[in-house]
Amino acid sequence: MYGLLDGLRVVEGAAFIAGPSCGLYLAQMGAEVIRFDAIGGGPDFRRWPIAPASEDSLYWEGLNKGKKSIAIDLSRPEGRELAIAIATAPGPEAGLFLTNYPIGGFLSHCALAARRPDIISVRVMGWNDGSSAVDYTINAAVGVPMMTGQADSDRPVNHMLPAWDLMTGAYCAFTLMAALLRRRTTGEGAELRVALSDVAATSLGHLGNVAEVLATGTNRPKMGNDLFGAFGRDFLCRDGARLMVVAITPRQWKGLLAALDIAGTVASLEQELGADFARDESARFAHRERLFPIFASSFALRDAAELGPLLESGGATWARYQSLHEAVTGDVRLFLQNPQFESLTHPSGLTYPAPGPAAVLAGAPRRPLVPAPLLGEHTDEVLATVLRLDSGAIGKLRDEGVVA
Repeated sequence: MYGLLDGLRVVEGAAFIAGPSCGLYLAQMGAEVIRFDAIGGGPDFRRWPIAPASEDSLYWEGLNKGKKSIAIDLSRPEGRELAIAIATAPGPEAGLFLTNYPIGGFLSHCALAARRPDIISVRVMGWNDGSSAVDYTINAAVGVPMMTGQADSDRPVNHMLPAWDLMTGAYCAFTLMAALLRRRTTGEGAELRVALSDVAATSLGHLGNVAEVLATGTNRPKMGNDLFGAFGRDFLCRDGARLMVVAITPRQWKGLLAALDIAGTVASLEQELGADFARDESARFAHRERLFPIFASSFALRDAAELGPLLESGGATWARYQSLHEAVTGDVRLFLQNPQFESLTHPSGLTYPAPGPAAVLAGAPRRPLVPAPLLGEHTDEVLATVLRLDSGAIGKLRDEGVVA
C-alpha cells in the first residue's frame, strides 16, 4: 500500500466485483474506504470461492482488503438515513461515493446532492439504460465468446476472467479521481455512471474490432490459440509440456528461428512464397498454416527444459502453460518471490499471501497490507469519527438493531 491518496474518504455501498475492486484500488493507494453492508452481509458476502472449513468468502476478503466496515439495517428508514449521512458527511476530501445501487432510490445522486451539493458519486451499472447485467451477460452480448474457441466448434466459449468487471472497477477509480481534481478547482460535484455495457463496447471500439466487422461485413472467425494478425500459437514439446510462443517484432522472430534452428527451412519457404517474414508480421499470420508445421516439428523434438534456455538466449517471447496451482506453488516471478504479495491472516482464519497494489511507486517504501475487515468491525468507529455520535447514541442504535 502507498500513501498517494492519504486524507481521502470514499464511502462504498457496492457488491460483486466492479464496485468493490474500485474501492480496493483506492484503499491500496491510501484512501480511507468505508464500506457499508446490510447486517448479516450483502449479496456477495458468502460468494464463492469459500474457505473449506469456515465457508467464509475468499472472494469477499480478497476484494475488501484495507477497507473499514459498518453494518447497517438498510431496510429501515433509520438505517438508510445513516448510510446517506455517512456518504454526505462534511470534509474537503470527503463526499466521494461509490455504489452499484440503482439510479433511483434513497442513494440516488439527487438525494445525496440535496444534502451535499459537491458530492461526487460513481455508479456502476449493468446496461447503460439501467437494465440489469453482469460480466458474463455483457460478454455474451458484445460477441467475444463467438470469436473465442476452436475453429471447428460452433459453441460460444466464455472465459473465467471477469474482464469487463475489472476494467469497469479501474475505470471508476479513474473517473472518480478526475472528478475530484475538477472539484478542487471549481467546487463542483459530479454524477458519474459507468456501465459494463459501455466499457465493453468502447473497449472493442478502441481496439479496432468494431471497425473490423463494419469494414469486412463479417465476424472474425474462431482460431483457437492462434494470435490474430501476427505469429503466435501453442506448441507441444517432446515431454508433453505446452508452450505459448509469440513473435511480433523482428527481434522476437529471429530469436525464435535461432532457438529452434529452423532459419534455413523458413528462408526456403519465404523464397517460395515471395514473403519477408522478418519485416512483415502480417505475412507470418497470413501464411501461418505453412509455418506452424515447421515449428511444431521442431518443438516436438525437444523437451521444455531444453527449449527454455534456447528461447531465452534468443530473445524469443514465450511461456509454459501451467495451472494456477502450479503457478502459485512454484512460480518465483508471479507468486513465490513477488514483492507485491504479503502473508496475512484473513477474516476466514486462513493465512496466505495477499496482493497489494499492482503499481510500484519507485523509491517509496510499501506500507504493510491490511486484511479485509470483519463485517461491521468499524461500526462504532465510523459512527463516532464520521458522524460525531457519542457513545450513548451509538449504544441506542445498537440496542435498536439499526447497526451491528
